[in-house]
Amino acid sequence: MTSTISLEVADTTMGLYEARPDGDARGAVVVIQEAFGLTDHIKDICRRFAAEGYHAVAPHLFHRSGDPIIAYDEMEKVYPHVMALNAEDLAADLDAALAYVAEAGFEPQQIAVVGFCMGGSLAFWTGARKALGAVVSFYGGGIAGGRFGIPALVDMVAELKTPYLGFFGDLDQTISVDEVESLRNATRDAKVATEVVRFPEAEHGFHCDARGSYHEASSKAAWLQTLQWLSTHLAGR
Repeated sequence: MTSTISLEVADTTMGLYEARPDGDARGAVVVIQEAFGLTDHIKDICRRFAAEGYHAVAPHLFHRSGDPIIAYDEMEKVYPHVMALNAEDLAADLDAALAYVAEAGFEPQQIAVVGFCMGGSLAFWTGARKALGAVVSFYGGGIAGGRFGIPALVDMVAELKTPYLGFFGDLDQTISVDEVESLRNATRDAKVATEVVRFPEAEHGFHCDARGSYHEASSKAAWLQTLQWLSTHLAGR
């Protein structure tokens, strides 16, 4: 079952896409969007998690700037909406999504956060802010330099409270292999379980089958590892 509901966040209203499984959910997943809005791809990710038995939700993070869905080949239209984001508003939005699944009966250790592109960075940040069951980040940037007023990922490693799994493509033109390896090295000292995975033939956006950078083998491998990470680290109900 899928629907879009409205959540009150501070003095605004935010849409929240929701996909529920048939029967009792084994856990909850907050899915964080790419820089292109709450696209069909992100909704599909929620439905795929629901098919695996998870209660999945995805907040509309561009709700303060018109809530657009932007085509993948119109990058110039992305910038105004991304530049309008800030840490205070993002924390409020993500916390509202987490509160929603908590009210649905999920304890923190039964909740995962999975993010893509800019959402990958925000997933990592959420794992540093909150003690949850699991965090998974697909090609999340900002490793060496912060975004949205949020510190660089390598500077947040010591604060990680949630087991973290990160996926990156070696052919990514926006995130260098050196950056990825610096994150891997930093996470070796984390206080929680971490794993950084590189795919040699993958570019940025390799998991999205609506993009030219989609790489089927890497996408399928990352999805299986994501499900395994959640199965390992989320507490049962």
